[in-house]
Amino acid sequence: MSETETDADAERAEPEDAVSETDAAESSTEAVEQGQVRSETSALQAISRPTVGEIAAGIAVVILLGALARYFDTHVPRWAVDTPLRRVAKSIEFPVYAIAIGLIGNVVLTKLDLRERLSAGFRTEFFIKTGVVLLGASINLKILVTAAGPSIVQALLLITVVFGFTWWLGGRLGLDDKLRALLASAVSICGVSAAIAAAGAVQAKREQIAYAASLVIIFALPSIFVLPWLADVFGLSDAVAGAWIGGNIDTTAAVAASGAIAGEKALQIATIVKTTQNALIGIVAIALTAYFTLRVERTSGATRPSARQFWERFPKLIGFVAASVIGTLYLQSADKKSGAAHIAVVNDLRTWFLIFAFVSIGLEFSVRGLRAAGWRPVVVFGAAVVMNLAVGLGLSVLLFHNFTG
Repeated sequence: MSETETDADAERAEPEDAVSETDAAESSTEAVEQGQVRSETSALQAISRPTVGEIAAGIAVVILLGALARYFDTHVPRWAVDTPLRRVAKSIEFPVYAIAIGLIGNVVLTKLDLRERLSAGFRTEFFIKTGVVLLGASINLKILVTAAGPSIVQALLLITVVFGFTWWLGGRLGLDDKLRALLASAVSICGVSAAIAAAGAVQAKREQIAYAASLVIIFALPSIFVLPWLADVFGLSDAVAGAWIGGNIDTTAAVAASGAIAGEKALQIATIVKTTQNALIGIVAIALTAYFTLRVERTSGATRPSARQFWERFPKLIGFVAASVIGTLYLQSADKKSGAAHIAVVNDLRTWFLIFAFVSIGLEFSVRGLRAAGWRPVVVFGAAVVMNLAVGLGLSVLLFHNFTG
């Protein structure tokens, strides 16, 4: 008889009360272990749960660093007025200062072993959503009706072609869908603002937002000087040059700087084209929300998402549209001077919230996300910029060559 069979017979011969005692002992041991697990989990949860003081301190850090970023954003161009760097200093927008200062704060707080404790106050999502809603107040919906037809046609075609190309190339190179959405929105619409809106729609990671914002700035800065120079080399009219600049440079401030270099009329056309593109942020965000909610993140057999899920996913689209409508109606009823002054206050408030958002991104940033992304996002964004330049130039010549406004 084998050893295994002997053991089996011995087990069968074991008295019932012995078995009961063994089971009871095992049950008791399991109960103790489960109790320990529950206790350890509860302890960990209690440790990780932030206090009101820690949340308040984290928010205070964000506000303090945001004020420092706004100080540099306001004063650096003044300091550089009489230097060779004046144009570059003027074109650098607040996201650069805010992210940089946030990253420095990240390092300092980590060294002091405070970052994790204060992280509950880094309310990136809240700041971004509030900023996007306030952005709507500066988007006059009337522009889509009263602006020159060519600017609307160009915006629609350019966004469709460039967004589609970026999305396709990002897929070919295996980029994460959320990062693809951010890069495609940023390069095809209006840079950082579009990336923020897209981030809310697809629930992108904070490091992905920082990555997209960094690429926007890196590619926008040289475009300020290169596009007016190329427009002169190609012999483009002011209207065509303005349309090309407005449709291709990804930040509003950089468009203004480049348009000013190209000339007053070019600046006017560039502003109209860029504003028209800006007004399409909401449409793209709705499409991304629907796509990600219904396709990308919907598992087999899952229930159809509710209207509430759409509301929670997109950074308060209804608020964005409502702010735009209210702003438009207000400007129509108020006198021009006071209306512009009040909208300027709203825009300033929007800038503050976006500064806080980018500071929070810097504070929460992890270099692991960028290392994981690698070189592929840079290639995708660079190729999309080239495509944007080529298609934008063709559309600008086609639609604005006879423009006499």
